[in-house]
Amino acid sequence: MKQRAMNVFSLAATVGVALLLVVVSPGAMVDSFVLQQPLSSSSMRGPNAPAAAPFSVLQAAPVTSTSTATAADLTRSVAQLKQILEREYVSFFDPMERDFYLQGVTFDDPLTSLAGVDSYQANVDLLAARTLLGKFLFRDASIVLHSVTGGEIVVDNDDDNNNNNNGNQIQDITTRWTLRMTVKAIPWQPTARFTGVSVYRVGAGGVKGVQVLKQTDYWDSINLQKGGSYAAVGKGPAIKDFLKQLQPDNMQAIAAGPELPFTLLRRGADYQVRRYPAYTAVACDYERRDEGFMELGVYCAGLEPLAPALMQVSKESGSSSSKTMAWPLAFAAPGMDSPAPITAKNAAEVPDCQLVTVPERVVAVGSFSDASVEPLVRRVDATLRAALVRDSLTAAAASSDSLQFAQYDAVYSMGARRGEVWVDLEPGGHPW
Repeated sequence: MKQRAMNVFSLAATVGVALLLVVVSPGAMVDSFVLQQPLSSSSMRGPNAPAAAPFSVLQAAPVTSTSTATAADLTRSVAQLKQILEREYVSFFDPMERDFYLQGVTFDDPLTSLAGVDSYQANVDLLAARTLLGKFLFRDASIVLHSVTGGEIVVDNDDDNNNNNNGNQIQDITTRWTLRMTVKAIPWQPTARFTGVSVYRVGAGGVKGVQVLKQTDYWDSINLQKGGSYAAVGKGPAIKDFLKQLQPDNMQAIAAGPELPFTLLRRGADYQVRRYPAYTAVACDYERRDEGFMELGVYCAGLEPLAPALMQVSKESGSSSSKTMAWPLAFAAPGMDSPAPITAKNAAEVPDCQLVTVPERVVAVGSFSDASVEPLVRRVDATLRAALVRDSLTAAAASSDSLQFAQYDAVYSMGARRGEVWVDLEPGGHPW
């Protein structure tokens, strides 16, 4: 009877996954989903973020306009379209500004393609659980838009007085985004995450002056190429990437505490990029890691430290004079520059422990699932740095002197471990 119940459970899960693959276009998820006509994706960045790094993707030439609008008219219309895209992402396309889309607009992402603004909106409503089927399949779908760039007008100087825009070119608009959604149709309700870019081909016309003619989505996990450009790949890698995220987390070690929050900027094939808010941590030097845990534990009596425990070790092999362990205690709320003050009643008992404030930062992260021993940490650090060079991301100069690694698991916990190596990125050395 027990075996039969397990078989039924497995069958139900398999059917659920099969249904999702029929219905869902996870890379199109930003703008996606309709039965037999799946679709595409998208996301915004803060006002103080550095200028975006150059973006390249294998694509056709910019659209040459043949309407009678001037270059100045096109510039105003494109600026309005970019504002509309920002608003649509924030509201999850509720409402969708259909006047800015060609009726026959086309969409392509790593899994699927479709045509028509009606199919586009139907897919968005499905993912956002605004339909009956969507309410059964999904919950908590959200998009974070990091940037909207492009859309410049390349003026044809041969136009007399620029009275019309014959020959004027509208450059593609590119959005950079993070998408997450939880799949309700599978018993363990996994959350899938995708990051990437959407490239909008735009042309003059329509009641708003410009229209989206075509949208193409690329995922960082499968479409990112050497040098930071993007190119289309087959559907096999896309299916594999999606299914991998639907697997249950079995036998995971117990976490040491709630996790320090972050914004996922890139989910690549072999690393992540995250933005962490400013946070306050208690830090101490240590010789042996268990001693560091003990001192920080005394300091944090009555407090609720966050995971992970962060270690920084000199890269000089055998060095014992430069090992630091830190436990995050509080972080800056959205819209705030610094976290709330911390009061530790046991601070006097461990004078070697000090509160430190770490400013907002962008870090690249390489993961591992074994114990955090020195040879492994050094190997993951080297692999991560090689991946950053490959993808044209710049590690902060100061990061080259030490190893930073993170331990999430409670001390002496059993199960699959979660360890990471962190490398700070140089401001302006990344597109976020």
